[in-house]
Amino acid sequence: MSSPLVATSSLKEFFRTLLTEVSGHQQLQLGEGTEFYVANLLSEFAAADKLFAREEGGKACEEPLAVLYHRAQQAERDERIRMLRRLGDVSLYTVGFFAEALRERVVGPDYYIQMGGTAYGQVAELTPLSGFSGVYRELHDKFRSLVEVLEEIAARGLVQHGASGALRVYESWVRTGSGRLERVLVDAGLMPVKPGLPS
Repeated sequence: MSSPLVATSSLKEFFRTLLTEVSGHQQLQLGEGTEFYVANLLSEFAAADKLFAREEGGKACEEPLAVLYHRAQQAERDERIRMLRRLGDVSLYTVGFFAEALRERVVGPDYYIQMGGTAYGQVAELTPLSGFSGVYRELHDKFRSLVEVLEEIAARGLVQHGASGALRVYESWVRTGSGRLERVLVDAGLMPVKPGLPS
């Protein structure tokens, strides 16, 4: 049986390879540090409990982004950086993997993109001399493009989980007409046809 450390390392490498491949498809160039950062984020949030904050009793809860942002603005510098990073990370992962679910909420994907990009931009400004400042700047500048990369990664995962996952990707493709989702379906051996069109 492999140790958790080996499993985590393998997961990071898996996500980095996938990230590099999908970024290449979408012609999105990322710095090496940014690739590592996003791969680490994906492997960390693969454990669902990491995505949520904890209430006093230890119960997982989804903290509203506006509340987290407000708390960050009141905090001392180091704590502000930590909270803004968390806001950026949660926003990127949530809108990248759950954009369809967000469209049914009062607060949609664009809100998450705005909040997440802003948070990373502020972290870059607060850490001008650190080695990671450029990573946060790139996360800010390319946030929407990274969301599109994560959406494709999520769709690939869905089609590999059988007919129900493929159907969800197909329904999303019908709704959005996304070329990325069409490519995922074609790569999975499916020939997507819009309803009402001759097959």
